[in-house]
Amino acid sequence: MENFTYHNPTRIHFGRGQIAKINRELPAAARVLLLAGGGSIKTNGVYDQVRAALGVRPTHEFFGIEANPDFDTLMRATDLARREKCDWILAVGGGSVLDGAKLVAAAVHHHGDAWQIPLTHGAIISAPLLPIGAVLTLPATGSESNGNAVISRRALKEKLAFYHREAYPRFSVLDPEATFSLPPRQVANGIGDAFCHVIEQYLTYPAHAEIQDRFAESVLKTLIAIAPKTLAHPRDYDARANLVWAATWALNGSLSAGVPGDWSTHAIGHELTALHNIDHARTLAIVLPALMQAQRAQKHEKLLQYATRVWDIPAAKNDDARIDAAIEKTRAFYESTGLPPRLRDYNRPPDTPAIVARRLAARGETALGERADITPAKVEQILTLAA
Repeated sequence: MENFTYHNPTRIHFGRGQIAKINRELPAAARVLLLAGGGSIKTNGVYDQVRAALGVRPTHEFFGIEANPDFDTLMRATDLARREKCDWILAVGGGSVLDGAKLVAAAVHHHGDAWQIPLTHGAIISAPLLPIGAVLTLPATGSESNGNAVISRRALKEKLAFYHREAYPRFSVLDPEATFSLPPRQVANGIGDAFCHVIEQYLTYPAHAEIQDRFAESVLKTLIAIAPKTLAHPRDYDARANLVWAATWALNGSLSAGVPGDWSTHAIGHELTALHNIDHARTLAIVLPALMQAQRAQKHEKLLQYATRVWDIPAAKNDDARIDAAIEKTRAFYESTGLPPRLRDYNRPPDTPAIVARRLAARGETALGERADITPAKVEQILTLAA
């Protein structure tokens, strides 16, 4: 294991009826900017619970945060927060709303072009961030318990990530019942996203980190087990509660402590979303099995461990057969949740692999992966395998 510092300041309120805890968390005099998506929280009862918990606190609402939150939309929310002198942000929604809240929190008092925040991966933030609270309605990104955000700018066909220590929500409410009304496509996307988050931190090379490895394997096996249950029975509280908690643990920093990370699947997937507006989780389903194949030599030991511990593939098979089986199991898992794992399933142009490689090269992202050996040429190879 490498040296590490573990930092996670988010308080979690988990379970039924926990939205009421907002009243305890927010200062009585807080001026709140409530951020939300398309309005589904007004039909599933979440909005009424949130407003009851906010009480008489001055609250200004901004609806319309998109999936893959758009920079221009978030700047309108930032303008509202500045105009109304909001000093807290309450994000009510899924990962896109939470990610958007992080950029707004960073931009309100920032001097200069706010696009520089994701462009520099959070390195340029000129003032303290507004504090953030969250009510999660879609388990997927882990944004309710980390300092990461991914922001799109559709006008530029860009999608960039940033991290900041102050971007962690101060508190997050995770009530599984708030996710019951989600359509199957969004639930499946959440499962696929969480699965890949774990893989990016686990499927690298051995680091003598048995606790992190076993934690990661337990989250992967939980996702595999509960995916069919929660998709078939969306109001099964126990199944959905385990999905919500698994998605949080997939990216709350625990699994990455002291171990190498990959994150090349996400970097490549972000380009597919920016170019072709493919759902984020579906880009991961496309890229991940192909990346495993292309990097099988570099990831040999962990792929064998993954095959044995996660998929129970017998050690009696030879190494290549076990790795082949693990890759196929991964592809089949994504397909079983309704996420097509081939680029051709999305009818995208045949030159997509070359275009993505050129875009990453132009941005200077020429050494991806845990070994910094995934070049633009290798990216093109991976997407060609994914076709």
